[in-house]
Amino acid sequence: MSVFATMALAACTAASDAPPVSTPPPQAAPAPAPVMRDPAEPSWPGERTNILSQTDADRLLHNKGATLQWIDWDRRGTAVVTPEGQLWRLRAAQSARDGKGRLILDGAVLEVGEGYFTFRGRIRIADTPDPGRVCDQTKTWHFAITQNRRYYRLREFEWCDGLTDYIDIYF
Repeated sequence: MSVFATMALAACTAASDAPPVSTPPPQAAPAPAPVMRDPAEPSWPGERTNILSQTDADRLLHNKGATLQWIDWDRRGTAVVTPEGQLWRLRAAQSARDGKGRLILDGAVLEVGEGYFTFRGRIRIADTPDPGRVCDQTKTWHFAITQNRRYYRLREFEWCDGLTDYIDIYF
């Protein structure tokens, strides 16, 4: 055997007798951030607001504003319902006079029935009744008229931190 062949054989043998070199597994790429879908956009093509009561649909379309009791009962914020295709969008806001305290609703009206409506979207309350308090959720919400009142009230009262939040849409 030639000197070159002997050296090559020795190199191969020595390499195979050596303990395996541990290499760390490849790092997985970070998962992409979830894409936040606009809750007022249709969940599927052709999604529409289901109108079961024309009286309540008219009340909602021509509402007289929104309130959160922590901000002000007498000075209402705005509430605008806009048909966008076959799905209605609801946007509402109220701000405290001193600039602290804010209510925001933004989403889609899914159904309007006799004395109620359902809303899929975001409700955010900030800096009221206490500075630094923030409640912010996106889900399906239920509003209803109770005791012959002139407003639809959010039926999930203690949805954030145990405080009772009265959110009303007036008609």
